[in-house]
Amino acid sequence: MGDRLQPVLAGVVTAVVGFASSFTVVLAGLRAVGASEAQAASGLLTVSVAAGICATWLGLRHRMPIAIAWSTPGAALLVATGPVPGGWPAAVGAFALCGLLIVAAGLFPALGRAVAAIPAPVAAAMLAGVLLPLCTAPVRALVEVPTLAAPVIVTWLVLHRFARRWAVPAALVVAALAIVLTTSGVGVGVADLRPVVSPTVPTFTLPAVVGLALPLFLVTMAAQNVPGTAVLRGYGYRPPLASALRATGLASALGAATGGHAVNLAAITAALAAGPDAHPDPDRRWIASVTAGIGLALLGLGAGAATTLVLLSPPVLIEAVAGLALLGALAGALSAALSTSPIPTSPAPASLSPAPSAASSPPAAVSTPAVPASGAASAASPVVADPPSREAAVVTFVVTASGVSLLGVGGAFWGLLAGWLMLLLFRRRTAGR
Repeated sequence: MGDRLQPVLAGVVTAVVGFASSFTVVLAGLRAVGASEAQAASGLLTVSVAAGICATWLGLRHRMPIAIAWSTPGAALLVATGPVPGGWPAAVGAFALCGLLIVAAGLFPALGRAVAAIPAPVAAAMLAGVLLPLCTAPVRALVEVPTLAAPVIVTWLVLHRFARRWAVPAALVVAALAIVLTTSGVGVGVADLRPVVSPTVPTFTLPAVVGLALPLFLVTMAAQNVPGTAVLRGYGYRPPLASALRATGLASALGAATGGHAVNLAAITAALAAGPDAHPDPDRRWIASVTAGIGLALLGLGAGAATTLVLLSPPVLIEAVAGLALLGALAGALSAALSTSPIPTSPAPASLSPAPSAASSPPAAVSTPAVPASGAASAASPVVADPPSREAAVVTFVVTASGVSLLGVGGAFWGLLAGWLMLLLFRRRTAGR
């Protein structure tokens, strides 16, 4: 009995931490690109159930702790992008296309190599630019609603020091209590708390494809699937990446019509299911990821209640909780963007992941549920400062964080393009000397 109880409990913790730590980011992202209250609740339910089904299927099939989650950086990208031409149906079309691109990456290694060939500092800088607006929310909340925000931030600080994995869930609980104590809840009925599925017929517009679908695909691959693979390899597993990409990509494509933006390999909570705390025997840890998948799907049934809680609060307060959840990701992204190896001259291997380390001594980067910014950060050997890469990364970061929208296309695409052009300029200058 105890042989199964330990991984089951680890799976429950993984599901609770994963859901509570970032569901506010998902809701904020969906609302930012045009979802109504019902459509946002439907999207949260969809990604929870889709991730749960994928985790259960992959865990049972491969007998490996393959934790699956929604794309938290992808949701932050939605916040940074804002409304797209064509409205919510165009956003749904972009979600579907992103899912199909993930499937294609699992079917065609050449596409995976093309994604991996994006210079690590540029990819990390784009992610940092996407995360920055949300990560400033705690400061804005402290100014705008100090009596509500201060207890949330203090709770996060204390637990971040002594029990890091529970810091964001505890901050969310404090925020919920503050909301309950300061609002009457007028207008909230039982129907508002029930699970809701709100289908939308997708449409496809060029600005949404270029400005949302492609950046969402790149962010999901670089900030979730690559580090998620690195976590599993760090604990001695040989993850079936192609199978995982096909499963999560198909789930993302099918879930788009009901508002799901993307599901992928977990990066934040992967270590909770794959590490020795889940079970001393690596061959038994798959029970933890399967339990986490079932738990996440069940938690998704509370998407209506979670959405109602968000709507009752000042928007900046919920954004502050989301920003606290993403501070670690922002730090990792900035570190990877500004301290990196020289610009690679050959594409990364088809595996899209760093070389595995010994199973007996997993790297420190995966010992806690922190978010690695990119595969390059996880695979760092000796760090070598490279001014051209660093300056291109800064340009990418500044353009992305500016939130500019040109021709209906958001800043993430223009930031990535600006970084590429900077690198091209430096390469030509070097070749001409």
